[in-house]
Amino acid sequence: QLVESGGGLVQTGVSLRLSCAASGRAFSSYTMGWFRQAPRTEREFVAAIWSGGTTYYADSVKGRFTISRDNAKNTVYLQMNSLKPEDTAVYYCAARNPGGLTGNTRLYDYWGQGTQVTVSS
Repeated sequence: QLVESGGGLVQTGVSLRLSCAASGRAFSSYTMGWFRQAPRTEREFVAAIWSGGTTYYADSVKGRFTISRDNAKNTVYLQMNSLKPEDTAVYYCAARNPGGLTGNTRLYDYWGQGTQVTVSS
């Protein structure tokens, strides 16, 4: 089970940190990803982190967002800086095991319910 938190309504340029708490003992072996979906669009890849810590980002967020994980807490984070109105979306946490880094939504096995992020201009 994956449970996201930390979303909200913020202004352009501020920062926000999302958290995703996972249940289960095998968390440290999972590749974890963040995805987002804006109204009337397909779900898109944001960032992923491999069990070993290697990260992978979509070009649209590279340099602004940082994904990290705390295996002792079974939690993955998404630090979002310099937020823009186009970052507005529902953000989803996802997990896959086994497997390496990928932005393909079809390769993730488990999904959270999502948390809304709204960035006002």
